[in-house]
Amino acid sequence: MKLKTGVISKTFDNKLTRPFYLLFALIVLSSHDLYIKMETYFLKPNQEASFSLYNGTFESSENTISRDRLLDASIVAHGKRVAISARQWVDQDSTVTKAIFKPTEEGTYVAGVSTKERVFQQTAEEFNSYLKHDGVLDMLNERKYSNTLDEDVAESYQKHVKAIYQVGDQKSEDWKTILGYPIEFVPMDNPYAKHSGESLDVQLLLDGQPLANQIVYADHVSGHHSHDGHTHSHDHGSDHEHTHTNGKQLRTNDQGIITVGLPEDGIYFLRTIHMKKVEGNKDYTHQSKWSTLTFEVTHEHGEHTHTHDHDHDHDHEEGIPTSLFVIVSLFIIATLFMYFRKNN
Repeated sequence: MKLKTGVISKTFDNKLTRPFYLLFALIVLSSHDLYIKMETYFLKPNQEASFSLYNGTFESSENTISRDRLLDASIVAHGKRVAISARQWVDQDSTVTKAIFKPTEEGTYVAGVSTKERVFQQTAEEFNSYLKHDGVLDMLNERKYSNTLDEDVAESYQKHVKAIYQVGDQKSEDWKTILGYPIEFVPMDNPYAKHSGESLDVQLLLDGQPLANQIVYADHVSGHHSHDGHTHSHDHGSDHEHTHTNGKQLRTNDQGIITVGLPEDGIYFLRTIHMKKVEGNKDYTHQSKWSTLTFEVTHEHGEHTHTHDHDHDHDHEEGIPTSLFVIVSLFIIATLFMYFRKNN
């Protein structure tokens, strides 16, 4: 019996390669979150530092950001907003764009980056996969209920991201700065007045107004930090790689506020995608606005110092004096014993 090897081979190849084509399409066609990422968000005055634009997930960046995409890039400190100049930007390994800077004064700083609008054409299958992959579940459900899962789309998207970092010990009020982005997170308290084990309320604004009932993902990488500005390490997801929908899924309340738990030391990051269907626009069918916020939390050092000192003092007050008392007592008893024995 002669086998039709060509037909069998072609059929086998199609079955084998189809999942890879779908995976490739998902990776290439899915949009990516944008984060301002720093090795440490605790700096010293006049310490040269940098932040990186991670375009992908918080753990990995897939490409650099071209300068012509930047609508705004600025740093706010002590009530002044200063643009990040072209000479401060450096591309690294074709995946990460870095901004080099040197803060001169103590305070709580805000860095922000906003990108221009881009339009992305997608098939219905690609769009549905992206909505599921990136956690845009409200839009996915809307398509299901309106029986439009088979409709191709053209999506207009922009990304607006912020980071809050602390220079020195003195806090300032810049953490509450509203940069005026189409969508942005604004903390209700200074993150650097918070410590691990507490929580932080954060408000989400859309076009300057509180955005209610919006899905937000909150996540963190755990680690420890030393205030000398040099010793710093993080466990970057020891059990799994962070993806778009890792972390805790939250929903904003009527005032656009979520409460973010801060269970341990580490870098915390929030992300959201607000998407709506647009009628009557010749260029795109859907519009999305992306936002992320990053900051770092550490423990309250005074408490740890107190506990350490208490244990240390305990050893000195009880352990060493008791041992010394026993030794001296035995020495005196032995001396008296030898004295009376000799005299007798």
